[in-house]
Amino acid sequence: MKFHEFGNPENQHIMLIHGGGNAWWNYLRQARKLSEKYHVILPTMDGHGEEFATDYISTEDTADKLLSYIEKKCNGKLFALCGVSMGGQIVIELLSRKADLAQKAIIDGSVCYPVPNVKRFCITTVKLFRRFLFSEKACKFQLAAMSKKLPQKMLYPKEIQELYLQDMPRLRKETLYAMYRTYMNYSIKDSLRECQADVMYWYGEKEMKCVKKSAKLFQSYLRNCKIYEAKEYGHGYLAVYLPEEWLELAEDFFESVPKSDY
Repeated sequence: MKFHEFGNPENQHIMLIHGGGNAWWNYLRQARKLSEKYHVILPTMDGHGEEFATDYISTEDTADKLLSYIEKKCNGKLFALCGVSMGGQIVIELLSRKADLAQKAIIDGSVCYPVPNVKRFCITTVKLFRRFLFSEKACKFQLAAMSKKLPQKMLYPKEIQELYLQDMPRLRKETLYAMYRTYMNYSIKDSLRECQADVMYWYGEKEMKCVKKSAKLFQSYLRNCKIYEAKEYGHGYLAVYLPEEWLELAEDFFESVPKSDY
């Protein structure tokens, strides 16, 4: 696992955890803006990006490594902890490990209960179509298609396009199998009820039902969790494609005062 850092290490710490299949650059634009005020940490999970040769094990294994880093480098505390998709599930696991780990947390489009049918579908798709999804040629085609179908505000800048083309074709099938097996088999821990963080659970209006159900399930463990539905958006749109909108929502949340019953 590798860590990319932005801003003054003496400032409050924010960790942003990318989704499965992507890498640290998932949150690069947000990190640069937030680094004006915070120390921002972008981990690259095992099996992803420049860590493509390292085996990805599980949500729990990733949480072990991140918690070790936080203990050593951040005195065991973060101001904010955020993650999208599989990264959001890792946030859930971290919050269940240490009640006072973070003051604020954002979970974006994540699943927190077993979804075996989706797991089987994803693994079968990788077995049959991986080379059509993650080869260098396929990734170039995907970027070209995005430029035609998506509005200008949602397009990757050149820097992230280059990182995308560098990292996505290196994504091994073994990483994808392990990722889907563990992500879609995760169960929320009862220890989450002790979490002291002020939490928001985001999802897009067009997300799968299991993501929306996960938000409600999470809220049943932390009753003051705020759920936010991004109208007309799909999976991970705010974090991946709309950093300005992500920042507007996140910064308002970071600056808000938690209710007294937290």
